[in-house]
Amino acid sequence: MKKIAYLLLTISFCGLTACKTGTKKGGNMDNETLVKIETTLGDIKVKLYNETPKHRDNFIKLAEEGVYEGTLFHRVIKDFMIQAGDPDSKNAPKGKMLGAGDVGYTLPAEFVYPKYFHKKGALSAARQGDNVNPKKESSGCQFYIVTGKVYNDSTLLGMESQMNENKINVIFNTLAQKHMKEIYKMRKENDENGLYELQEKLFAQAQEEAAKQPEFHFTPEQVEAYTTVGGTPHLDGEYTVFGEVVEGMDIVDKIQQAYGVFDGIVINPAAYTHTSVAILDALKAVALPAVEVHLSDVDAREAFRHVSYAGMACFARFTGLGFEGYRQAILFLKDYLHTHTV
Repeated sequence: MKKIAYLLLTISFCGLTACKTGTKKGGNMDNETLVKIETTLGDIKVKLYNETPKHRDNFIKLAEEGVYEGTLFHRVIKDFMIQAGDPDSKNAPKGKMLGAGDVGYTLPAEFVYPKYFHKKGALSAARQGDNVNPKKESSGCQFYIVTGKVYNDSTLLGMESQMNENKINVIFNTLAQKHMKEIYKMRKENDENGLYELQEKLFAQAQEEAAKQPEFHFTPEQVEAYTTVGGTPHLDGEYTVFGEVVEGMDIVDKIQQAYGVFDGIVINPAAYTHTSVAILDALKAVALPAVEVHLSDVDAREAFRHVSYAGMACFARFTGLGFEGYRQAILFLKDYLHTHTV
């Protein structure tokens, strides 16, 4: 029989509810701070590193202020990571583009590399790209948890070679950032000779600096992690790693797996029941058996609430049972799928 999975939806669902956090000092973890992230699929516990104090303290502050309360895992990429912390994701309507929300400030990078790296379960700060953020400053609120994938030894050796080959380009781009005003001026004046001369000068400097640096090699700890539990080695030294999952990595995996693979829907359209044709269209588009739930008896309320657009795409309905309605709807859907799935 086909494996059956369920996804419980509420109208605020645009992803998975990410963060309701509480903090405590973990006496059995070298006094590092433990944070519990409550999700709709279960709890994830992370520890925050003392060696990244700005990120640690900022994460705690935002959690205590309720900034993460009700936000979503708005970006989930298979074999890569799950990302959350966008304040704009709170109560975001279905289909809203997310990921640009912030709290009005950034944090300076705190690289503790190679001690802390992007192994599976690493808690890291999201950020804008190098083209607009050459100092690799972190988002003031958005973060991600690494899922990644497992690599073999030969692949890691190939990555080492590529990183050493790219070293000159990285140094060149860093040097070029320091001359951006000059470069923009020459481009505006169509000074091709000036641009060429500057390019040659900076490239020579990059070669000279690269020759002084030791070749890049993964540490034994990195090789062990990346060839067993996995991770995202190409992010090392580029994004601040400020913690790691200590409990609930299975929940992280479930969050990733929940996107794109489920067999039925239980939905409470709430106030959008009688107003949103978009929800009706979305339910029709996914073409999955759906059950509608309402905590109260909507048929006993105002006449305008008797119309349900979402209900037009649902094959069953439970109303007036409170939260018990969710349980009965899930059991009903389970029985339906078992009898209609081979």
